[in-house]
Amino acid sequence: MKKLIAILAIICLPLFIQTLTAQTTVIDEEEELAAMKMMAEEGVGFHQQLKAKFLEGSAGFMSLVALTLVLGLALCIERIIYLTLAEVNAHRLLCDIEKKVMAGDISGAKSICRDTRGPVASICYQGLMHADEPIDVIERSVTNYGGVEAAKLEKGCTWITLFITIAPSLGFLGTVIGMVMSFDQIQEADDISASIVASGMKVALITTIFGIIVALVLQMFYSYILSRIDRLTSQMEESAITLLDIITQHKRQQP
Repeated sequence: MKKLIAILAIICLPLFIQTLTAQTTVIDEEEELAAMKMMAEEGVGFHQQLKAKFLEGSAGFMSLVALTLVLGLALCIERIIYLTLAEVNAHRLLCDIEKKVMAGDISGAKSICRDTRGPVASICYQGLMHADEPIDVIERSVTNYGGVEAAKLEKGCTWITLFITIAPSLGFLGTVIGMVMSFDQIQEADDISASIVASGMKVALITTIFGIIVALVLQMFYSYILSRIDRLTSQMEESAITLLDIITQHKRQQP
């Protein structure tokens, strides 16, 4: 999965460099108004207008916000792929295990679990490893191993929440610094005209807007990831209970 994150970062790096390079272009107010008017007349799409606004922001903070988006999306995609691969048909798996266990073929049931990916199969395999022991020992082993598998599902989520927090913070920081720079321009010009104030404030507020947008995008992915984790965790708990019932029933049938 670390290789996947590196590949995604390499793919997004040229776009990031292109954006960073384009930010060095300075557009005066008249050219900017003319460009926006032309875009409106030609019916340019919303994403292109959004890109134009992005380029108007401060190069330093906008590049940091873009980097936060790239890294956050890379982690989200890695988690989604991992969770997708971790899902299996638990009902079918447990039916196959039950057939083997009730026939007395514990080794066959273990083979089914080894050949099946995902945390559900791993928990079932851990329970079958202790099938000859008392049921309370099996339950404790399955519970402990279930905690390990749940931690694997949540791996990397802390970093996603970090990027969700960092993105708007960078935007607010850019806004504050932009306001300070705007007041410096007013002090140097010894004039408080609307054009001087508006130009600095506009650049400052753009960083906040895009910081919030990045946080919202990452938050949507993160909420989806949490829903997948909750579904898998519930599936693991139900499968563990069903496995314990199967082993208990098998023990009762033994002479």
